[in-house]
Amino acid sequence: MYYTVRHLTKFVYSNAISESIMETRMHPRSDEMQRCLTFHLSVSPRCRVFSYRDHLGNQVHHFDIPGAHEQLVIIAESLVEMQEHAPVPSFLAPDAWEEIDAMVHEGDYWEMLLPSRFTEPTAALEQLADKLDVRRRDDPLLVLHQLNEQLYHYFEYVPNATEVDSPINVALQNKAGVCQDFAHIMIALVRSHLRIPCRYVSGYLYHGRLDHDRSTSSATHAWIEALVPHFGWVGFDPTNFLIAGDRHIRTAIGRDYADVPPTHGIFRGRAATDLSVAVHVEPSEGAPHLDRELPVPGDWSTLVEKATKPPEPPVIAAHARQLQQEQQQQ
Repeated sequence: MYYTVRHLTKFVYSNAISESIMETRMHPRSDEMQRCLTFHLSVSPRCRVFSYRDHLGNQVHHFDIPGAHEQLVIIAESLVEMQEHAPVPSFLAPDAWEEIDAMVHEGDYWEMLLPSRFTEPTAALEQLADKLDVRRRDDPLLVLHQLNEQLYHYFEYVPNATEVDSPINVALQNKAGVCQDFAHIMIALVRSHLRIPCRYVSGYLYHGRLDHDRSTSSATHAWIEALVPHFGWVGFDPTNFLIAGDRHIRTAIGRDYADVPPTHGIFRGRAATDLSVAVHVEPSEGAPHLDRELPVPGDWSTLVEKATKPPEPPVIAAHARQLQQEQQQQ
């Protein structure tokens, strides 16, 4: 299966700023299950873009815009080939716990076993672990399958229920969150109570017409990968109660979201920031011709045109208050 991925990010500043320094992690990974055939990153205002690979093999692009500007638009376009994933069984042999311990003893997995910024155990997490009976029992794969399902049913998927930097306690207390929260909570439980290496995956999920996904199709997605004997890193998507397959397009892996945000940067100036993001994933059964320009959906073309337009001029205070009241009433 082939997918065309388009990812637009727009920052609008309340006042002109004098410099932006930015890193992006939007380049799909190439490994045994997926291959990024083409990738193009457009930045407005125009600038030179550089790239490097981090220690986990993530492709990172970075740039510096030193001139004054009132908005920043980043458009990433990718063509990805996905391999069909082998089915993952429901359980393993009873000695699989010993096999995991041997793999950990012989390998370098300490980063994916220790708590990280967004996966620190808390009292609320311990209460959830007791309620869901998260412990070493049966076999590792069976427990991971059960935990994937339990978190799907326990938490409600609610867009904007948390912030991008919210600790896991916010979602735990509200029993609601987004894919980032589901992933962080599952990672924290797997590391602390099952002692299985577990990592955060950032990427995209294709939402087909017949798929019943809870996550939003117009945004990036997040899930987890756990180390399983005989299968290596297996992806679990607790937001949608799925085993990660050929609809899950991986862009970056890390300990948690702090390692792999799609955009991360700073700017010089005094201004408030308005951020908007749009994602479009389109499948193709056959291999597209790499020497031809990929077709662009009409709604995406309109979105890009709007995004690259200069910001609207400031409005007078009275008009701004009226506009804000109208928006709140909608």
